[in-house]
Amino acid sequence: MRLGLFMMPLHPPERGMQAMLAEDTEKSLLADRLGFDELWIGEHFSATSEPIASPLMFMAALAPRTKLTFATGVINLPNHHPAKVAAEVAQFDHMTGGRLILGIGPGGLPSDWELFGNTDAMQRGKRMLESVDMMLAIWGQDPPYDIAGPTWSARITQAVIPEFGIGTMPKPHQRPHPPIAITARAADSFGVRMAVERGWGVVSANFVAERIVEAHGRTLREARDASGRPASGTAWRVARNFCIAATDAEAQARIFDAASANRYYFHYLSTLARRGGQLATLKPDLATPDEAVTLEQIIADCVIAGSAATVLDRLVALRERAGPFDHLLMAGLDWSGPNAAWEQETMCRLAHEVMPRLRQHVAATQGTATAP
Repeated sequence: MRLGLFMMPLHPPERGMQAMLAEDTEKSLLADRLGFDELWIGEHFSATSEPIASPLMFMAALAPRTKLTFATGVINLPNHHPAKVAAEVAQFDHMTGGRLILGIGPGGLPSDWELFGNTDAMQRGKRMLESVDMMLAIWGQDPPYDIAGPTWSARITQAVIPEFGIGTMPKPHQRPHPPIAITARAADSFGVRMAVERGWGVVSANFVAERIVEAHGRTLREARDASGRPASGTAWRVARNFCIAATDAEAQARIFDAASANRYYFHYLSTLARRGGQLATLKPDLATPDEAVTLEQIIADCVIAGSAATVLDRLVALRERAGPFDHLLMAGLDWSGPNAAWEQETMCRLAHEVMPRLRQHVAATQGTATAP
């Protein structure tokens, strides 16, 4: 059972970029000191509330300072030429000695869709697959390259000078390529089924109701049964928001406090979801009409809050309902006001009090549950 930190990141938009990036760096270094295994960083171009345009650039600055495995969470492939992503990923993989997981997706920020002309959801999905296939083709061969798709082409057939390496695209340190993972948000996610077919990992997003995580577990089991692939939880990561304090009452007070970063987080996301007609993934009960869904209901379901013992019980129960995922990702929050102290306590308690016991539970029950 590995532990990771997942940051979109998300901050109030009035904060300055330099302060936000410094804070996100400090939080990443703390995660490394506490023994977190992975760091996942998102990519957004057109939101001052989500200020990292290049997760690889941000993580490259951390690589020599940490032991973390780095993961893009995610590179939104329709917004980039595949040859550029292939070269940058290969470089980063060598810079870190193979400490990279390539998280990919079609993109989730409407302003980025508009910015790059990718407003059609079906086309975004097709372009994501076209892009990853082109990247795999680039990594899998030497020049000349003549790879064409509906959107992009990667062609070097004339300017090839092998003795000088000219015309040769770099291959990653990990062969044939870094592990690939895709994020999942919808209950009946096509991405989950595709991940099983292609041997990719799955990340269940933190900004979904627990019933969605359970649905991902069912979809994984069904897809594995249909494909004949062996059952395993090692390629499934579940991301959640946390607040851990000395007592249940203290943790509950923190998540509903007016200054709470968890409250801001889900106010932001639920507002965007309502405007985009996507509130269903945040509803604890799908039958609840949109107008009856409250922010407090969403927070109570999406934030695992309480003492270390209570949080452990909730994680064990979630794993028993959803299936034995073997990676847990904690969502990183903004540190304005009291939230720096609150989240630092949460990170410490999760790493030192919850995870050792959760790992003991997983070891004791290994092989007794039905894996997704």
